[in-house]
Amino acid sequence: MPGYLYILQCSDGTYYTGSTRDLVKRLIEHQSRKGANYTKTRLPVHLVFQEYFLNIEDAYYYEQKIKKWSHDKKQAVINDNWELLPRLSECKNDSHFKNKK
Repeated sequence: MPGYLYILQCSDGTYYTGSTRDLVKRLIEHQSRKGANYTKTRLPVHLVFQEYFLNIEDAYYYEQKIKKWSHDKKQAVINDNWELLPRLSECKNDSHFKNKK
């Protein structure tokens, strides 16, 4: 069964990532406070990214990955700047072996 991966921009500038079989219905639920608890207090929300999948399980898989991403990585996907993802994924901690001098 097909489905969608989607990213919403909330009124406070944060992003919400989700997956669904019926994108239009799910957007209506978010806007009417029947969606996720996260979006209920951050209305209105705007759809900024969507990707169609032939299998809803694939959409859910990528939802779980992207939910853990930083704001900047999500923004790169939204802006179709996929080439930025490797750089944005690099560890920036002082303790990381690449940052040792």
